[in-house]
Amino acid sequence: MPERTPVLALWSAPRSRSTAFARMMAERGDRVVVHEPFSQVVDFGEAKVGDQVAHTEADVLASLRAIAAEKPVFFKDTTDFHYPALLADQAFLAGATHTFIIRHPAEAIASHHELNPNLGRDEIGFAWLHEIFAAVEAATGRTPVVIDSDDLLDRPAETVRAYCSAVGIPFLPDALNWQPGMRSEWQATSRWHESTSRTAGFSRERNDRAEAVAANPVLRAYHDYHLPYYEQLRAAALRP
Repeated sequence: MPERTPVLALWSAPRSRSTAFARMMAERGDRVVVHEPFSQVVDFGEAKVGDQVAHTEADVLASLRAIAAEKPVFFKDTTDFHYPALLADQAFLAGATHTFIIRHPAEAIASHHELNPNLGRDEIGFAWLHEIFAAVEAATGRTPVVIDSDDLLDRPAETVRAYCSAVGIPFLPDALNWQPGMRSEWQATSRWHESTSRTAGFSRERNDRAEAVAANPVLRAYHDYHLPYYEQLRAAALRP
């Protein structure tokens, strides 16, 4: 019998507003929320997954399954790293519900570069994000759920409602608002989540930094490399 794991995952290229979405999921209070377990294992050598400390991708997968055996789980993670053990685990690809959030690469790269001036091409993450998307599609035979973060900011209630309907969870409108503040699970990477810590809901900040990507030959080449992967994901996005 195929594995059915009550894990709901949100995959994102860095700086694509996934932390705000995860903040909303935490506000719901109906599942364990795990913050970036795969990327923290790669980046720091360990990650807190529920009550366990994982040191490898295999540990993360085992810990998520263990939590899910007791209660529903939501985790979000970013694709500034490559996750071969995840891609090799066909049961997890097929058994969990994998969803995706996107942001235009020009905006994501500008935001990422501001925090990491030594940014490399691959860690921008859209190619690796698409790789997971394609692996899930192949494992399940279905197109995974994708949301466009611009829709999330412009039409939060409609977008979250459409997402909830697509993944089979109730829409809880009260979760669209929360108290600002830095959450404990963000502490290890707090500077990456500082902007989200100031929010009380989904909101758009004025941002003209994307123009700097077009003006920078290196960043422009990065953008041109990742744009086709973004466009393929965007073609699958929900239209709330």
